[in-house]
Amino acid sequence: MNKKTIDDISVKGKKVLVRCDFNVPIKDGKITDETRIKGALPTIKKLMADGAKVILCSHMGKPKGEPKPELSLAPVAKRLSEHLGVDVVFAADDNVVGEQAKAAVANMKDGDVVLLQNTRYRAEETKNEDNFSKELASLAEVFVNDAFGSAHRAHCSTVGVTQYLSPCAAGYLLGKELDFLGNAIDNPVRPLVAILGGAKVADKLNVISNLLEKCDTLIIGGGMAYTFLKAKGYEVGTSLVDDEKIDYCKQMIEKAEKLGKKLLLPVDTTIAKAFPDPIDAPIEVSVVDSDKIPADMMGLDIGPKTMELFAEAAKTAKTVVWNGPMGVFENPVLKKGTVAVCEALAAADATTIIGGGDSATAAINLGYADKMTHISTGGGASLEYLEGKGLPGIDAIQDK
Repeated sequence: MNKKTIDDISVKGKKVLVRCDFNVPIKDGKITDETRIKGALPTIKKLMADGAKVILCSHMGKPKGEPKPELSLAPVAKRLSEHLGVDVVFAADDNVVGEQAKAAVANMKDGDVVLLQNTRYRAEETKNEDNFSKELASLAEVFVNDAFGSAHRAHCSTVGVTQYLSPCAAGYLLGKELDFLGNAIDNPVRPLVAILGGAKVADKLNVISNLLEKCDTLIIGGGMAYTFLKAKGYEVGTSLVDDEKIDYCKQMIEKAEKLGKKLLLPVDTTIAKAFPDPIDAPIEVSVVDSDKIPADMMGLDIGPKTMELFAEAAKTAKTVVWNGPMGVFENPVLKKGTVAVCEALAAADATTIIGGGDSATAAINLGYADKMTHISTGGGASLEYLEGKGLPGIDAIQDK
């Protein structure tokens, strides 16, 4: 990565605005998953140790420019204080850069930490409007972005502030994401196997096209596989299909052939009468070959032969990038395909990278997180990166 990182800048005695990703799930005032908070700690600790005055900011949820108490970052300040062993001062201004924030920053000593209120309490944040960028920047001298999960958004706190602060550098979490994802896509140890799943083809159109050029084998499972199967002329019953994208899938099948890449689709499918309701309800399933799905049934997971086929492909890889589950992984009966991919990646002698979102949730919930080389903290951001797009939050960081 040729971007400045916090190892390239001197921060002693300086006020440093750090954009973190504290968009954590909260239930009854308690944080239910601390992955993102823990991910931010190395950068915060490094800046504290180097004698910076550390001013943290983040969004949480979608308050849409209104101060919603249930989306306050107060619980985050409490947990950060416990993790860091210092009193993190929470500036609870509904307008984010208000009297409390200004007073807290004015009182800071080297190594102190202040957390600002949810940046999306301000409507300007998501529109990247200059006035809020200036207000945020007025608190600090240096900017560090460590929020990969928001790097695909050009907001005040990710891009706007970089016009008014210098240097602008990447934190450790952002740097790690770029190293893993960047190397996997642009400079992989081959063979590179990409596994795509999830429900919608439309979300991953450009990813499929870009990955076909970069990878050696592309595996497609999950709900998006049925549009590909239909493109091959198969009966897919009542499975999820995007009829508008059938021609696109045909083009991708042709593109794979032309480039000499392996494109693997499910050879058998776990089917049921209807989608489980609720999602984790008991369900009666059977397995059929992928070209023999009855007209009144829907595919909800890959079948055992496909699990074996996909696992074999993953075992030959030296680099694996996975984005999107193989089936309805929230259901105990329909999670088998996703578990099989987790197991194959855990057993592979390869760099294994999970591109955030549902596949990250699946790997964590199913207990495989510690067996993967890297789990991305940003679903949308990692998808856009896999598409080969520049991410505004990263483009805004200064080059070395």
